[in-house]
Amino acid sequence: MNNKIIQLICPDQKGIIAKLTSIIHDSNNNILSIEQHVDNENNSFYIRIVVDDNQSDQFPKQALLDLSSQLNGKINVFDSKKKINVAILGTKESEPIYDLFIKHTSGSLCCNTPILLSNHNELSGIAKQFSTNFYKISNNDEILKILKKEKIDLIILARYMQIISEDIVSLYRNNIINIHHGFLPAFKGAKPYHQAYKKGVKIIGATSHYVTNKLDEGPIITQDIVHINHAHSVKDMIHLGREIERTVLYKSVKAHLEYRIIINNNKTIVFK
Repeated sequence: MNNKIIQLICPDQKGIIAKLTSIIHDSNNNILSIEQHVDNENNSFYIRIVVDDNQSDQFPKQALLDLSSQLNGKINVFDSKKKINVAILGTKESEPIYDLFIKHTSGSLCCNTPILLSNHNELSGIAKQFSTNFYKISNNDEILKILKKEKIDLIILARYMQIISEDIVSLYRNNIINIHHGFLPAFKGAKPYHQAYKKGVKIIGATSHYVTNKLDEGPIITQDIVHINHAHSVKDMIHLGREIERTVLYKSVKAHLEYRIIINNNKTIVFK
């Protein structure tokens, strides 16, 4: 099925939904779902509409653009059948990378087969197993050349333990997703789970976010936690932490690929 996804953000005002749905109805297109959110504090209106676009030559894109201008808003229209190109960057940890490839193979992640980049050779076998390109990289200049060569649209940092250069971050603004142990903010540096264990924490978790040039301060996409107690060992905590990191990363990537995220400044609206 060929669906169009409409995203609109604009100042909140009367009649937005009525105007949008009238345009879609008049063009003989069928609405499959509507999700909306009003940010009263900032007087902002967000909406995501999925349209069954079986008659693409009649899709009212220009009318929607004109309406967006009238509403002083910003509108985006995406084609669900158009798959984007994805690059996964990793260092040595294989679990989150395997998880993403398996989810893609099962059809849960709608994109072209991701390519894999790493600053170590240990991960090359994963690329071979999933019949995709592997690149051994040593610096950001090499990364940028590969991204351009492969026409990459989305970058996933799957426990990639190097700093991405500012020029790559700027070029891929809101298109680089990272994962980290976001519910251990006091335990920076090496062995955060060991530090948390010594402090006797009761929850551990993970945060997935878009990358900006301010380390770990980009718009948050997904967060989750797991409760622990005195009976959990460091090994248990590491296992649970990595498990929740994989889940949070997958949910964030899936939401991005399904165009369920609207970003306004440093805040995300993630529709179901």
